[in-house]
Amino acid sequence: MAYAIKTDIPDLEADEFHFVGQKTMYGGKHIAEGDTIYLFASENEGGKGLVARGVVTSAQAVLRKTGIERQTPRVTIAVRRTALAIKSLGRTELKPHQTWNDGRPETELNFKFYRQATDKIVGISDGTVAFLDTFFPP
Repeated sequence: MAYAIKTDIPDLEADEFHFVGQKTMYGGKHIAEGDTIYLFASENEGGKGLVARGVVTSAQAVLRKTGIERQTPRVTIAVRRTALAIKSLGRTELKPHQTWNDGRPETELNFKFYRQATDKIVGISDGTVAFLDTFFPP
């Protein structure tokens, strides 16, 4: 399975990234070493959306806090960048895609990232992977 992360990315051209204690939704908690991940610089933090593709070099579940009944699973991951995006894809491009059951990759990303706009790691479908790959050099 492939994943996407929307979070603060201070150095967009770094070769390696470390994301500590990231919220997970839509299967994101299953991320593991060797998985492909698409990096979106969070507009909540001044970013512009899709910036890079990478491979997860480590993934570690964050222990849940005791005494709290409902907790969103969190993970800490390291990522090695494999490509920089050559086209723009962010909230502006995805916002029009709101027919939640139309099966389009743009709608899947809009739903998972922007319906609840918090930063997070999400699992993505094969169709969305194929769509995202068109934003990178061949």
